[in-house]
Amino acid sequence: MRNEDSTERVNKFHILYYDCGERTWQNTFWLGVPAQKCPLDLWTYQEIIYETRPDIIVECGTANGGGALFLASICDLVRNGRVITVDTKESNVRPRHERITYLTGSTVDEETVGRIRRTITGADKVMVILDSDHTKNHVRKELRLYSDLVTVGNYLIVEDTNINGHPVLKSFGPGPMEAVQEFLAENEDFIIDKNREKFFMTFNPEGYLKRVKRTV
Repeated sequence: MRNEDSTERVNKFHILYYDCGERTWQNTFWLGVPAQKCPLDLWTYQEIIYETRPDIIVECGTANGGGALFLASICDLVRNGRVITVDTKESNVRPRHERITYLTGSTVDEETVGRIRRTITGADKVMVILDSDHTKNHVRKELRLYSDLVTVGNYLIVEDTNINGHPVLKSFGPGPMEAVQEFLAENEDFIIDKNREKFFMTFNPEGYLKRVKRTV
């Protein structure tokens, strides 16, 4: 099968899966809690956590808390790590877990970023997941604010790089993908890890950024 034929088939399935969101990703649960993710990405997350053993996972964008609960559950299984998750909206119905800390505020607010920084020690291995406001300018700000927290060998994952025609929601406008492209043009510490896209379909194409060095 030619590569272009394979890519076209994957994109068609991706669009079908995404557009049927009420049956698929909007109807996905982790331990009964809504987790608006692609299960293939969640499987990749657990592989990354097992391999890199992050001490802290920062999640920008909490929603119902299903993603945070999934991450905390994997941390339980590997017996290491905790999750700091941030959202502009407060909620009393999100799942409670000893490894989860909920913060309320804008992910690009200096006070919010400061609170997160103060919880991290120099010995901590840190992973970051960006899944809040998907406009390009917002994601670009998050990339600049949170990239420095990520330790060498760990990941900065930008979610929903598939929107704005990559291949879904063609009319969305510049979003996470475009923010990643601009970020990588100015930062050589990260590379796109295409090995994390081995399941063909991912909501985060070119969004698995691995830190390979720390420029002084």
